[in-house]
Amino acid sequence: MQKIKGTLIPIGGNEDKGIEEEEMYTLEFIEEGILYHVVKEAGGIEANIVVIPTASSIPIEVGENYLTAFATLGCKNIEILDIRSKEDSESERAIALIKNANCVMFSGGDQSKITDKIGGTTIHKLLVDRYKDEEGFVIAGTSAGAMAMANDMIAGGSATESFIKGAVNMYNGLGLIPELIIDTHFIRRGRFGRQSEAVAKHPELLGFGLAEDTGMIIKNGNECTVIGSGMVIVFDGSTLTHNNEKILKEGTPMTMANLTVHVLSNGDQYSIKNRTVTVLPIEADFI
Repeated sequence: MQKIKGTLIPIGGNEDKGIEEEEMYTLEFIEEGILYHVVKEAGGIEANIVVIPTASSIPIEVGENYLTAFATLGCKNIEILDIRSKEDSESERAIALIKNANCVMFSGGDQSKITDKIGGTTIHKLLVDRYKDEEGFVIAGTSAGAMAMANDMIAGGSATESFIKGAVNMYNGLGLIPELIIDTHFIRRGRFGRQSEAVAKHPELLGFGLAEDTGMIIKNGNECTVIGSGMVIVFDGSTLTHNNEKILKEGTPMTMANLTVHVLSNGDQYSIKNRTVTVLPIEADFI
């Protein structure tokens, strides 16, 4: 198996209070502490950063928001790549920007838009190849942009019908890290049920639930470190002794016995390969 050389940074989201409740219509505001880590992993303020607001229904406003946020940290080379179709993904400018980027940042919104308009295109292949082959290449994403990193991607679902079969909708993601199912805004929006069902559908995969203003730095496709002020909830279905998801009808409460759940916070580490936790010592500094 090829060793992954690049870095993924999925972020749980932290959108501002826009006039719309639907996430695709809101401006994502990422705390400077999280963006600082993105910039650092990409090589510092001279890094070429490409922001892709494809998931958003207000891409111009979201792009401007990121220009301001990265500039506040002193970044000098920021480009917005406004992709609204498969054809846009095949443009010379899009290909050139992805080839030259040190970091590609996906915004929040509707994660299905990312895979519909970028999946299977030249820039998708470039992203996958560079992530696999190039040390220091960073792909970051907040909310929808984080969820799209998976192969089996949560496309939506009800938080109010938690632990009911059919509460989660799955879709094809970008396949950057096929070992994971990623969910975001996890604590505030009560998404335990839909992540549980996603793991019940795919017990061989790990579920990562990211709180707002919280992310994971994932190096080499394996070594994860929590950043930010909140929690990451890890769902490990490999220990299940009972899982009736396959035999239930839609709308029926599910049973899952011996699901392993970890609650991780700033500085804690997780190994995807070994499924083990390393906890940051209590006296250590916040990272």
